[in-house]
Amino acid sequence: MNLRVGLLGGGSWGTTVASLTAHNVPTTIWARRQETVDEINTHHTNGRYLPNCTLHESLKASASIEETVNSADVIVMGIPAQAFRKVLIAAKPHIRPWVPIVSLSKGLEKGTQMRMTQIIEEVMPGHPAGVLTGPNLAREILAGQAAASVIAMVDDTIASSLKNVFRTGLFRVYTNSDVVGCELGGALKNVVALAAGMGDGAGAGVNTRSAIITRGLAELTRLGVAMGGRPETFAGLAGMGDLVATCTSPLSRNFTVGYQLGKGRLLDDIIDEMSMVAEGVKSVSVVMDLADKYKVDMPIAHEIYKVIHEGNTVQDAFRGLIQKESGAEAEPG
Repeated sequence: MNLRVGLLGGGSWGTTVASLTAHNVPTTIWARRQETVDEINTHHTNGRYLPNCTLHESLKASASIEETVNSADVIVMGIPAQAFRKVLIAAKPHIRPWVPIVSLSKGLEKGTQMRMTQIIEEVMPGHPAGVLTGPNLAREILAGQAAASVIAMVDDTIASSLKNVFRTGLFRVYTNSDVVGCELGGALKNVVALAAGMGDGAGAGVNTRSAIITRGLAELTRLGVAMGGRPETFAGLAGMGDLVATCTSPLSRNFTVGYQLGKGRLLDDIIDEMSMVAEGVKSVSVVMDLADKYKVDMPIAHEIYKVIHEGNTVQDAFRGLIQKESGAEAEPG
């Protein structure tokens, strides 16, 4: 493939994807910190976000957005949701026309309630917009463990071409034309992961975690379908697959935040210790706004919102869920 990738964002997942694409095509990654750039170029590591992991030796890093994107044939955005628009606007003057832009972010923008591909379409009209998402824990992938992901774009022809940029021997990539469903699955599961972590941190058992995952999937599917996603998407890699990985692994940032909350720690103290963003904390208020807008009942998300924004305890959240009347399994609640 005679393609070049410019990837914006030197966090754990952005760096991992850059290392994957470097197996296939020339790849340059942009990072804010000059120390990170120097470390990637000199030692092929990013110890701040991926300790004890080695990156592909051909991956190049730059502290210049212009240098990263001006000759790229594919732009990949590994930027957290709340900074996504700002970085894309900064890159806009240097991106050539019609170049596809693929988001790695699993969040929703506060204020606008927009998905990342909607931001791409607004800021960069005419550029094919897509998302790479799925049950992808960065450290496991860099350690050489098998994983699968999905690239979602409206134009399946472009998606089919781009999957070859991302896939490697142990990283399998599927395509999906349901961009809305794939993006929402990635964003909404983070809130459920907070709940699963809280349960584990508070000493609840596997039965509780299984119930949270299953009922959480029902919640995110209801909202996702109401917003235009296809039901089958939420049973696939971008839905159930990502949800299970995020709700069961200590490598998951959202699960980890929830776990620490379940142990009784304060949210601000937990966040202050983290070098990476837990998107569920940022997105839960947007999720509740969307639930109200589309008139979708989301009791788990509502209890998590009250813990994050209203000072409720984890015990309050579980009491709220237990006291809620249950009905038929296919019904909300």
